Amino acid sequence: MIYTVVYEKIIDPNFPEGYYYAHIPTLDLTTNGYGIDGAKKAAFDLVKLSIEEKKANGEQIIGEVESFSSTIELEDALFG
Repeated sequence: MIYTVVYEKIIDPNFPEGYYYAHIPTLDLTTNGYGIDGAKKAAFDLVKLSIEEKKANGEQIIGEVESFSSTIELEDALFG
């Protein structure tokens, strides 16, 4: 199965520098890891664990759905 993963740099003083969130929208799962590679590995491990748990409980495993990504920009004046 293939799942889309969205990565976002973590900007939080409680996190060490260089960590990224990895969000899997189809499964509504989020994890984190050091750098993109660490976040990708954490996402892989989390999805695998989630699927194994669903199989063990006889739950339906949801496959990837069509998804789109975009950005929006807000005027700085909105924050001033």
